[in-house]
Amino acid sequence: MLRIRQEQGFQYGYNAITTMEENEDNTMMDFGILRLGQGQREELLDAEKESALLLIQGRVTLQFDGQERTIERKSCFDENPWVLHVPKATPVTLIGAAADSEISLTKTTNERPFAAKLYTPEECAAEERGKGTMKETSTRIVRTVFDYSNAPYSNLVIGEVIDHPGKWSSYPPHHHPQPEIYFYKFNPQQGYGFSELGEEAVKLRHNDTVKILNSATHPQATAPGYAMYYIWVIRHLDGNPYKSPEYPVFVPEHLWVTDKEAKIWPDRESGV
Repeated sequence: MLRIRQEQGFQYGYNAITTMEENEDNTMMDFGILRLGQGQREELLDAEKESALLLIQGRVTLQFDGQERTIERKSCFDENPWVLHVPKATPVTLIGAAADSEISLTKTTNERPFAAKLYTPEECAAEERGKGTMKETSTRIVRTVFDYSNAPYSNLVIGEVIDHPGKWSSYPPHHHPQPEIYFYKFNPQQGYGFSELGEEAVKLRHNDTVKILNSATHPQATAPGYAMYYIWVIRHLDGNPYKSPEYPVFVPEHLWVTDKEAKIWPDRESGV
């Protein structure tokens, strides 16, 4: 199953969405949502897997590696994220400091040791991609927290995208062999969008998850009136990490649209 529908809201505690033990459509990652109420305490410890915890919204106290930090995020659409990244066998305690908080938790196997790091919103690389091209139909905000360039010891890449209402992202179509997960929010929540997965397309709702496998192309679009947010996490392959300039690979026949001088209908000349 490549799209995982979340019909009901998440329960308090950990809500598993994907696991490394799945027999089909395996992303090589554990992914889920941890929901915390005021004063709720969760203890995390994995002997084999690195973990990345991204605060979607709320206020949470983190205890890790002899440190204690309280972090807050009011809106995943308007603010950059906090992300705690820890190696295997590192205990983490989370305590809810608001009535309702949500954290995404991604884990994967990694034998390499590294220092635990709390990425602040200021450290997140946020950029407006697509601006000035394609008649602004693919202008979006792309946030990258860590990737191969600043965390080569990790087996993960993690970031976020904000799609403006009625626009596209991850366009022109691109692909890569490394498995990827997208997790979605909409504003307002009754909104919807679409995800291309190769030659197929799936309809997206609030709190849905999509698995991107087998080098499928995966541009996204959101309906007019509705902003679309998604977390994206990529799992490096052994001996083939997701890094520039090798990846992503763009479909060449659609690259012309990125030229700022490209003539696009109705301005485009007939027959071109």
